[in-house]
Amino acid sequence: MQIARRHLALPALALGLFAVAPAFALTADEQAVAKNLEAFRAAQMVKDGKALEALILPELSYSHSSALVQDKEAFLKGATNPATKFVSLEYQDPSIKVVGDAAIVRFHWVAESQTIADGKTSSTNLAILMTWVKRGGQWKLLDRGSTKL
Repeated sequence: MQIARRHLALPALALGLFAVAPAFALTADEQAVAKNLEAFRAAQMVKDGKALEALILPELSYSHSSALVQDKEAFLKGATNPATKFVSLEYQDPSIKVVGDAAIVRFHWVAESQTIADGKTSSTNLAILMTWVKRGGQWKLLDRGSTKL
């Protein structure tokens, strides 16, 4: 009996899909981090200082692609500054890896913002790395770094 390659293709494809399928399932901690990540993005979009503060740790270190590093107070002041607004803000292709009580989060930041005074728009395209830490059963942002793409 001869077996052609085309007869092997479907079983091989099915086996490959089954081997990858478990990778798509998020653990409870990964789901909790993903939920907080989306809450953080939504709060950034509308400059909701109270929502942002609820998601960050007092020890926050927030680094911008310009090399500006902010602590919690400076971050909240900048994130809620009414001089600009987001027109759009997407966290594309997020990946979350939980390691003990820490979570490594990476995503592609794509945003457009507008200066209120003159209506000038600008775009940002960044690679983001965040560390979220579980404290008291809650996932909070400890640090964030970004690199221009």
